[in-house]
Amino acid sequence: MQSTDRRPLLEASYVLPIAASTPQLRELTGYLRRLSRQVDEVIVVDGSPPEVFQAHAALWGSQVRHMAPQFSTTNGKVAGVLTGVHAARHDRVVIADDDVRYRAAELGRMLDLLDRHDVVRPQNHFHPLPWHARWDTARSLYNRLGDGDWPGTLGVRRNVLIQAGGYSGDVLFENLEMVRTVQAAGGEEALALDLFVTRRPPETKHFRSQRVRQAYDEWARPGRLAAQLAILPLAALLARRKGLAGLAGAAAVAVLAAEAGRRKAGGAKVFPASSALWGPAWLAERGVTAWLALGTRVFQGGVIYRQGRLKSAATPLATLRREVPLKQPLRPPLDRSGSGSA
Repeated sequence: MQSTDRRPLLEASYVLPIAASTPQLRELTGYLRRLSRQVDEVIVVDGSPPEVFQAHAALWGSQVRHMAPQFSTTNGKVAGVLTGVHAARHDRVVIADDDVRYRAAELGRMLDLLDRHDVVRPQNHFHPLPWHARWDTARSLYNRLGDGDWPGTLGVRRNVLIQAGGYSGDVLFENLEMVRTVQAAGGEEALALDLFVTRRPPETKHFRSQRVRQAYDEWARPGRLAAQLAILPLAALLARRKGLAGLAGAAAVAVLAAEAGRRKAGGAKVFPASSALWGPAWLAERGVTAWLALGTRVFQGGVIYRQGRLKSAATPLATLRREVPLKQPLRPPLDRSGSGSA
């Protein structure tokens, strides 16, 4: 297919799950119009109240496939994603939150990676950068030093996810759940730390409301949770033994570590030089919110999500490997001579 400006459309499906209490016409209309000129299929799965759904349909319906969720899950985003993936015409599917803003070059790179991998995890970066976005950027810098950051967008092969039976909608850390499910099905993940995709920062109120919830995600990775629970006790011990000089030294090490994450895989192109300076503040926050997340699990049975409560952050990979069916080959295997088998 071709777009209206005669450039060929990317052969892929773009799935955007949304659930808004007020119409998002101003925030999304221009972006959806641009996407529809770049990607063959744009699907908006809209779990908004009826009046908001109708407002979206009236303005977007001629540009995108606009539909209601066809599944019901505790984590409503999963219902939207699964609806869009099942409806998609293409095997290469880009899934993105409503605050993600792809450009054509980034979409092209994502689809190239999906030609060789089953799930792709790019790197988000905030633009613009109010203070709370700079604060949260430190989290991304530290994540880049390990097994990568967790953005608001993934690329996935539709065939693999459907063969796996979808992924659980009863967990909080839904992107990790999807990646683990694809891996359990025998799929391969591409961690694309150098594929930078812009993300709009949340409002300050929303940022504050996410502090404990983001820390709760680490129940899915017990080693990281234990390390974060140790931040406050270690800081108290260091202050007792070395005083303010010891804490200042630890803060300097934290800044250097964040700077290493900023420079890794070309990150200095999108993360400002000042980003690493926010590292100690983010670590101090996580030292507190990790304990609050522990209390939320022990005393409240999980974190509040919309109208329900989620106890599980994500299913262990070992459990998924016992439960998820392995993906089937899309083409006959090659024999030793390199020709297709009979």
